[in-house]
Amino acid sequence: MEQKICQSCGMPIDDSTYGKEADGSNNEEYCHYCYADGHFTMDCTMDEMIEHNLKFLNEFNKDSEVKFTLDEARASMKEFFPLLKRWQS
Repeated sequence: MEQKICQSCGMPIDDSTYGKEADGSNNEEYCHYCYADGHFTMDCTMDEMIEHNLKFLNEFNKDSEVKFTLDEARASMKEFFPLLKRWQS
């Protein structure tokens, strides 16, 4: 089964981390950090989301075989994020 990812921040998501609609139903496109009660939790640009995600780089690196520097992670996200649904024009 293919791993779903949040279409706002790129985090892997599953039943326990799906965002919620206003009626409490799951939104399987976004995580609960990015989407709750039927709307996005942060009103931000794509670049602001990337900078926000960089705050969690040490935690990501701890659990990853590939260790990114701040600049490498930023560059990777700048390539990847435009592919996510929230950031497509």
